[in-house]
Amino acid sequence: MPEMSFLTADVATSRPVTVHPGAVRHPPLRPRRVFRCDRSMPVYALGEKRPVIDPTAFVHPDAVLIGDVTIGAESSVWPTAVLRGDHGAIRVGAQTSVQDGAIVHCTRVLDTVIGDRCVVGHNVHLEGCTIEDDCLIGSGAVVLHRVVVHRYALVGAQAMVTNDTEVPSFAMALGVPAKIKPDMVTPGDFDDAVKVYVHNAHWYNADLRRID
Repeated sequence: MPEMSFLTADVATSRPVTVHPGAVRHPPLRPRRVFRCDRSMPVYALGEKRPVIDPTAFVHPDAVLIGDVTIGAESSVWPTAVLRGDHGAIRVGAQTSVQDGAIVHCTRVLDTVIGDRCVVGHNVHLEGCTIEDDCLIGSGAVVLHRVVVHRYALVGAQAMVTNDTEVPSFAMALGVPAKIKPDMVTPGDFDDAVKVYVHNAHWYNADLRRID
């Protein structure tokens, strides 16, 4: 079970006090009451590099964020996703979902950038690439170094987009290695998927609780 910390308030001063499990507890000088239980999540600093998460975003406690990672407003990161910003940076825009099991990495010279209103499906692998706004990356796809997926494009499920490929706006990249199918997407095709995950981010922030 993940470590839980309890944020309490000093009744006399209203000053917040965090109590960690295993800490030595002395009898309080004044009554205290618990008013919120914070879910812990594995978010790690690496030296001076530390994740920055917008307060309206949702990061599941079973996801892992390391180092120079930024998560934008109303975005979400789901169970077992790993975003490791060690040698470079990872940037996730607003209202974007990084779904279960996704792996996002970078290199010393190549950041990984994901724009606004993107859907990054289950078990996707992104490394050293740029995903512009309003894109969908299908489940199990692999998008590699210096790839640019332009706005309103789609990478199909299980596709392999090799180094230096550009996926034009409104195109689909399908297959292994991916072949470009132009003019297959229209603006708004991914709106429903984006809205579902924006809703989920708020819902899970409000209602998720561990019960074991």
